[in-house]
Amino acid sequence: MAAELSTSINIKEPRWDQGTFVGRAKHFFTVTDPRNILLSNEQLEHAHKIITDYRQGVVSPGLTEDELWRAKYVFDSAFHPDTGEKMILIGRMSAQVPMNMTITGCMMTFYKTTPAVLLWQWINQSFNAIVNYTNRSGDAPITVSQLGTAYVSATTGAVVTALGLNALTKHVSPLFGRFVPFAAVAAANCINIPLMRQRELQHGIPITDENDNRLGESTKAAQQAISQVVVSRILMASPGMAIPPFLMNHLEKKAFLKKFPWMSAPIQVGLVGFCLVFATPLCCALFPQKSSMSVSRLEPELQEKIRANHPGVERVYFNKGL
Repeated sequence: MAAELSTSINIKEPRWDQGTFVGRAKHFFTVTDPRNILLSNEQLEHAHKIITDYRQGVVSPGLTEDELWRAKYVFDSAFHPDTGEKMILIGRMSAQVPMNMTITGCMMTFYKTTPAVLLWQWINQSFNAIVNYTNRSGDAPITVSQLGTAYVSATTGAVVTALGLNALTKHVSPLFGRFVPFAAVAAANCINIPLMRQRELQHGIPITDENDNRLGESTKAAQQAISQVVVSRILMASPGMAIPPFLMNHLEKKAFLKKFPWMSAPIQVGLVGFCLVFATPLCCALFPQKSSMSVSRLEPELQEKIRANHPGVERVYFNKGL
């Protein structure tokens, strides 16, 4: 008879070493796995029960370590880490690739007319708002006012950037015009994420020592965290919005797409999807989720407080968010 699974496995942390890029990449490939959105409510509730029981020291009969980790990632893919509520389907990390490939593919196919730009930039920012609301932090909750301000500002920024660049690219190579949606998305991310996390920039985010003892809140840590998220989000969009334009520019000169022009959108969506399957987890993994910085880079008053109360601490740690 097989031995019962130990209850000492730390399922609060990811399965793989988050100190290495490879470990973080494995973690995010699992977190963003699109197959998780196909799971039934019964499968989600079963994973919920396994994890809830395990946290209370109860091991399901015959449960293996691999099954426990699979249940943990299924649980994490559908239930909010702070509130425990089941998340909106399209707001889950596992929906990022199918949703973004569809929206991005259409943004890059229908970018030549003002109504099309308005429609698809609005759809993209509406989706971003749902994702940001769904994945909001329980420690620094997003208010409806903040959500609305970020939504309107990001949509306006994306549309203005797209329409402005469309006007500028009318007299240059059509290939340049294909990169307009990427510039609009990059501009929207630079607006949307800091606005969505403005409370953190104003009041700071929790910082801890290496043993997770809370040391205070830092706006400097918030600035670093948000900068890293903006960079990773822009790079995440880059392959899907930079590689397909070259391919589509070449393919649209061929007889096939001239004969079947309606195939342009499905091909573009497929190309973007292929890029996003790899870009999404790899760019999430660029920076450690548990980021760190030297005490000497914190606010002067916080440096004094830490050196007075915790003289041995040289680095502080914080959750950078996604």
